[in-house]
Amino acid sequence: MSEQYSRRCWFTFPTRAQVEQPIIWQMSRKFPDVVFDIRQASVQNEIGIMAVLLSGKKEEVLAAMEFLRSKGVTVEPIEKSVVEG
Repeated sequence: MSEQYSRRCWFTFPTRAQVEQPIIWQMSRKFPDVVFDIRQASVQNEIGIMAVLLSGKKEEVLAAMEFLRSKGVTVEPIEKSVVEG
């Protein structure tokens, strides 16, 4: 069995096209075993930024991150000291 893997990430939805799509919901349907915990979010008409903790099997978490990138979302790691708890 794979051990639990977690990644804290910034998700940036750079245009209205990404902001208006249910991309997080799509990710949750495609990767039902990846748990996402939204820690912080700012969504406006033209841009959205979210701090999210993804957890699950490493290969599934990484695949979920790639899925988001394929939808035009920028996915960047958050340094551990920035978002504690």
